[in-house]
Amino acid sequence: MLELAILGHLADGPLHGYVLRRRVEQLSGHTRPISDGSLYPAINRMVKRGLLARHTEPGAAAAQRYVLTLTDAGRAELLERLREPTQQDITDHNRFFTLLAFLSLLPDTEQQHAVLRRRLEFLETPASFFYDGDRPLPAEEVADPYRRGMLLMARSISRAERAWLHEVLDGQGGTTG
Repeated sequence: MLELAILGHLADGPLHGYVLRRRVEQLSGHTRPISDGSLYPAINRMVKRGLLARHTEPGAAAAQRYVLTLTDAGRAELLERLREPTQQDITDHNRFFTLLAFLSLLPDTEQQHAVLRRRLEFLETPASFFYDGDRPLPAEEVADPYRRGMLLMARSISRAERAWLHEVLDGQGGTTG
């Protein structure tokens, strides 16, 4: 998720490291804060792999600042991750939102829709946080008010997301590409 967010934000243009960190945090920080201890090692790995280029520019107060840019290899990697996301990118809500934030960078609408269809298929598979054997328990069968609340909220969110996915895939949600 972190690498995808880095690649996606840099697809818009070069960024200073601190600006990139802020943008990554704004996208996902409310659920998964980004520390320097995870961001900068990820950037260093991506520079070594040739996905990003780093150069220095003079800072406002004399200290130099690093500026990161996406390389051609980085753009190719980004498009491949968007075109063929992992199953976890499809099933994990936060990872999917990161993917969704950059999906319009895929130039082919049919490829965008293939990703959305995978998410829709996942959402339409019966599931629950709680089970009776192999049978998912619906909220109406859960006595604990907090667990029932979890199920009711998840159902509502899933219903809204499925409606939006159907709207886009059926051609009523405007173009995505």
